[in-house]
Amino acid sequence: MQARDPSCEDDFDNASLSCEEALRRILANVDIVSGHERVHLRSALGRILAEQIVSPIDVPTHTNSAMDGYAIAGGDVPERGERRFAVVGTAFAGRPFNASVSSGQTVRIMTGAAMPENTDTVVMQEHAQISADGILIDGNHKRGQHVRAAGEDLSAGAIVLEVGHCIGPAELGLIASLGVGEVSVRRRVRVAYFSTGDELRSIGEQLGLGEIYDSNRYTLYAMLSRAGVDVIDMGVVRDTRDAVASALSEAAANADVVITSGGVSVGEADFVKEVVESLGEVGFWKVAMKPGRPLAFGKIGDTRFFGLPGNPVSVMVTYYQFVEPALVKMSGGSIESRLETTAVATEPLKKRPGRTEYQRGILSRGDDGSLRVRGTGDQGSGILHSMSIADCFIVLPMASAGVEAGATVTVQPFLGIL
Repeated sequence: MQARDPSCEDDFDNASLSCEEALRRILANVDIVSGHERVHLRSALGRILAEQIVSPIDVPTHTNSAMDGYAIAGGDVPERGERRFAVVGTAFAGRPFNASVSSGQTVRIMTGAAMPENTDTVVMQEHAQISADGILIDGNHKRGQHVRAAGEDLSAGAIVLEVGHCIGPAELGLIASLGVGEVSVRRRVRVAYFSTGDELRSIGEQLGLGEIYDSNRYTLYAMLSRAGVDVIDMGVVRDTRDAVASALSEAAANADVVITSGGVSVGEADFVKEVVESLGEVGFWKVAMKPGRPLAFGKIGDTRFFGLPGNPVSVMVTYYQFVEPALVKMSGGSIESRLETTAVATEPLKKRPGRTEYQRGILSRGDDGSLRVRGTGDQGSGILHSMSIADCFIVLPMASAGVEAGATVTVQPFLGIL
């Protein structure tokens, strides 16, 4: 009997890479894109720094009060009993008290206000006893308390953010606090993508028998947009060698990364892998995972290529496990492992050994506060609805033969990625 080719129904295929090895090879074969641009600060949100941010000023720029209270000279704090201080003025943030303060005098001071001359200590207003001719302060205070020194947070010339740091809301505010209005950031990675399949139709077209609407381009657009890359949507490409070859050549000429969905399996009309091999090279095209076994990675010239499966859930799983980490590295960002934690399965989870499975799950809290997880039902790779109701991947390792209710499993929360 003639041996058959491995299929996606098989539990194990010796030609398939483990998920860990596939990701290692991908990251080893992508580099940070060259080029940077200078942008206004508000346009820098989500971008990767191409230069160090060095503070041009001290932060804070002046020694100031950390509390609402009374500014005094620390040497005037009584060793025993109480001492009366005459209130000679008020210092507000942005409106300082401009006279010097003598011994036995105090200035009412607000949070953030510059410390008046000859003062170095603030007594909280709650700890001062107000009287008709001033305030009374006891000896339970330390010199220098409740005062923020100039340059305490950052001194002029200090490195605030390093090259490769991703600018989020906190970083945006931090840079603004330095008075810096423009920053240099790495250019965005350019990603061209298209779907293949004669059965695919675009929104607005009428469906014929056996035809479906193309959802993968919309899913990819959303995921790529969140990744902060420049996207080039090349539409749907027909299932012919010439059409696929033309689209891949055009995409590779205009992008750093090309992503296709569909056409990397072993069907008679699946030309993507074959064409990529003729134009460049395919590093691998099968990964021991479910969903998503037919995942191709290679290059056309200097452009990296990802051939994703055609099924909608497989597209999302393979993108988050392999494509997104590569895009982060190419953008110059920090590569971190996908956030994982553990949860208790509230129901049996079926699986056969031989492939790592990414089942869709729903997290909850038990009465004892522990994380629990259940599946979303049918785990078919074409059921995109399962992704819309899930909030995590349940990661079942290659050797697993399924788990019983009450077992502890690894989960990847969607928080922050979906």
